[in-house]
Amino acid sequence: MRKPPFDESGENAGSFRIEKDSLGEIRVPQDALFGAQTQRAVDNFPVSDYALPVPFVRAVVAIKRAAAETNRSLGILEEEKARAIIRACDSLTDAHYARQFPVDVFQTGSGTSTNMNVNEVLAHLASEESGLTIGANDHVNMCQSSNDVIPTAIHLSALLAIQNQLLPSLVHLCEVLDSKAEAVADVVKTGRTHLMDAVPITLAQEVSAWSAQIKLCRTRLEDVLPRLEQLAQGGTAVGTGLNAHEDFAEVFARKLGAACGISPRPADNPFAAISSQDTAVEVSGQLKTLAVALMKIANDLRWMNSGPLAGVGEIALPALQPGSSIMPGKVNPVIAESVAMVAAKVMGNDTTITVAGQSGNFQLNVMLPVIAFSLLESIQLSANASRMLADKAIGDFSVNAARMQEALARNPILVTALNPVIGYAKAAEIAKAAYKAGRPVLDVAEEMTDLPRSQLEKLLDPARLSEGGIVDGSGH
Repeated sequence: MRKPPFDESGENAGSFRIEKDSLGEIRVPQDALFGAQTQRAVDNFPVSDYALPVPFVRAVVAIKRAAAETNRSLGILEEEKARAIIRACDSLTDAHYARQFPVDVFQTGSGTSTNMNVNEVLAHLASEESGLTIGANDHVNMCQSSNDVIPTAIHLSALLAIQNQLLPSLVHLCEVLDSKAEAVADVVKTGRTHLMDAVPITLAQEVSAWSAQIKLCRTRLEDVLPRLEQLAQGGTAVGTGLNAHEDFAEVFARKLGAACGISPRPADNPFAAISSQDTAVEVSGQLKTLAVALMKIANDLRWMNSGPLAGVGEIALPALQPGSSIMPGKVNPVIAESVAMVAAKVMGNDTTITVAGQSGNFQLNVMLPVIAFSLLESIQLSANASRMLADKAIGDFSVNAARMQEALARNPILVTALNPVIGYAKAAEIAKAAYKAGRPVLDVAEEMTDLPRSQLEKLLDPARLSEGGIVDGSGH
């Protein structure tokens, strides 16, 4: 949710100034650092309570700073004006980001309103600080177009958010999972397929599967980073680079990379970088894959925690809050539920980004703001949910070993180990008899075969069965 850009209780509440643009005059709040084009966007798009995320706006500001440095080094922007723009970029505070960038996400599809919002704020600050006349279009936006700035900001903001937030959270989640697997290495439990009893598995093996899923998700996200490093900047309006210095794209990439600690480069094809958002769609697809993995893990935890008496009851997740306003003593798997909802939201965002990615009609995608918003939301939600799942669910769940052993002893599917010795048909008879009588399969197998109990104990040992392989009649 975004806050109103200006507090009506302030000393300048209700006070306005007149700003002009190519369409004429418009009233702008007196305390606003932005100008006419931003105000027109605020008036034109009263759609939602959502502005573009601060990390995205910071990316646009970083682009403006690198562009000023580039234009200065290329000798096409005066030193004093370049310095003023750079100082304006550096002077923005959290309060500025919260109040001075109010344009709705659901605006013009190119994001021009947001680009001009940033241009106007920086031009205002730079002019005020330097005493020079610095134009939002002529100076702050020099050698740029909204059509290359906004796609570049999508790539830059997503790249930084993945590197600085999401990947560290996934590393942490894997570390917690691996530590948990080591801690429960000796716990053997009933495996399940189709939600039905299957052959034994160790709890460590089960947790290791979760860890492997997350590690693969990390790898997939790391694989896409080089494509996020390809920037549209320098293509200006349609990819030709009209009104940009011929060296702008290369120099800009170096300046931006040095400032942000990344290794960007001009897009292999600027026309594709402006007209399509295929890389954003790819990133979203990898985030959806992560969401699927998180949903699977969250649901496994919910099932294993279910009960405590009438459910599976194999583990107990940390009791974090009362679970019911009417049922005393009830505790729910709230973290797993929260993670599952995050996963659902990320999957929904992926659909939005997929549809938006198709809107690259001819030379420009015209759903850029909603792509930026949805992509950054998915990255942030995934990062926060992964860390929360690690710290508040997986790290501290306890194991109900007695419940697991009881279920193992009565699991008729243990008889699978006897297949090589007595054959599938005989083993099936034993399983059915054990299930019908509610007795341990070991006892029933002793009665229905001529195998000695000692041999059956070896053959039906759940720990040995969790190791896999084929055993001979002696149980080896």
